[in-house]
Amino acid sequence: MNVKPGLTVKVRRNEDVMDAYKRLRKKCERDGLFNEIKKHRYFEKPSEKKRRRKLAALKRAAKKARGRNRGRGKKGKGTARRK
Repeated sequence: MNVKPGLTVKVRRNEDVMDAYKRLRKKCERDGLFNEIKKHRYFEKPSEKKRRRKLAALKRAAKKARGRNRGRGKKGKGTARRK
């Protein structure tokens, strides 16, 4: 049986167990373990998964486009006024 060791935290000398527990939680959070657990809490159909990923891609693209267009509004030095 090949079992990979999980995230481990050794309790240091003169360290409170709660401090070690906080370090373990931070490691888990940085590793994305909590998000992974939330995703697998319920079964997600492949079509729903595809839809969610597509929506996330659209949101990322829109956010990127907003960042690119920032500062290029109608107010500015190089724009001519129309009468």
